[in-house]
Order: sequence, then C-alpha cells, then structure tokens
Amino acid sequence: MLKSNFPQLLAAVFVVFFIALGIAPVSRTVWIAEVIPVVLVFVALVLTFRYFRFSNLAYGLLAFWMFWHSIGGHYTFANVPFGFVTELFGFERNHFDRIGHFSIGFYAYPLIELVTRKRWCGPVLASFLGVFFIMSIAAGYEIVEWWYAVAEGGEAGIEFLGSQGDIWDAQKDMLADTLGALSVTALFWLVRPDRK
Repeated sequence: MLKSNFPQLLAAVFVVFFIALGIAPVSRTVWIAEVIPVVLVFVALVLTFRYFRFSNLAYGLLAFWMFWHSIGGHYTFANVPFGFVTELFGFERNHFDRIGHFSIGFYAYPLIELVTRKRWCGPVLASFLGVFFIMSIAAGYEIVEWWYAVAEGGEAGIEFLGSQGDIWDAQKDMLADTLGALSVTALFWLVRPDRK
C-alpha cells in the first residue's frame, strides 16, 4: 500500500510542509523568488504523473530538493538555522545552500530513468545527458541569481544571491550540483530501474 501510493503520500506531506513554510517567511520577496522553481517542478510532476510514473527512489530524490529548497526560501539560504553543522565541522559559512545545490544534482537520476525506460537512448548516453543537463541547469541558475540580485538590489538581492562573501560561490555551487549529479548517476548504475 505505502509502496504503491508513495508519490501521492509524499505530495500530500509536501503540500502541508510548503504551506506551513509559506506563513511568515523571513523575506516575502525572497520567498517568492525561491519557491518559483519548486512550484514549477511540483506542478510538472503532478501533471505528468498519469503519463509517466517514476520509481519511488526517483520521487524521493526529487522531493529532497523541494523540501530543502522550501526551507531555504522560508529563512533565506544564508540564514537557515544551520549553525550546529557549521560549528561541528568548523566551517566559516553556512553551507545549507551548498547541500541544496548538491541535491539539485539528484535530478539527474529521474532524467536518466526517464530516457532509459522510454528507450530514447541507452544508459551510457543517458548518464552523460543527465550530468550535462544538471551542469547546464546549474550554470543557468547562477545567471538567474546574478540577474535577480542586480535587478532587485538591496537586501533582498543579497539574500537571494546568498554568496555570504565568498567570491567563488557561483563556481562552488555549480561544482556541488555536478557532484550531486555524478553521485546519483552512480546510484542509477547500482539500481538500474530501466531493467525493472
């Protein structure tokens, strides 16, 4: 029962979670900008569910980023109460956003699953496609962050950018996205949902 209804249960939990975090965010302007991609992904998954059902693992990976990004939108990524991790590892900055970028890489897994199960290409080409897709999304998102920060300006622009004074923040974010994609690509080769 749980296995067959996992996507619906996950969606219901996410909707409640999303609504709760939409109440009194730290910055309404930043929250709106941050949740736009979350809402777009969620709506796309709901609309396409009847035509293509991903594996439960794929939905779990997709959901991780949506939950994580919603938390970041509520607090602003640089200000999520994540200090215990910063102190535990002796970091100089809040790395909540870096984990968020790593989890964007998780989207390579459902893409690889989709193209291999649909037999649009083989698993080797699909793996390259998944990783390069994430790399292009990562680069595109950094451009959007830069554009929004310039256009919005002020505190909201700085909070959305979330660089926390790191001049290499955009490059490190793109690396985190890529490492996440490489990790789930390896997971795909272990699980091979296209063979089930």
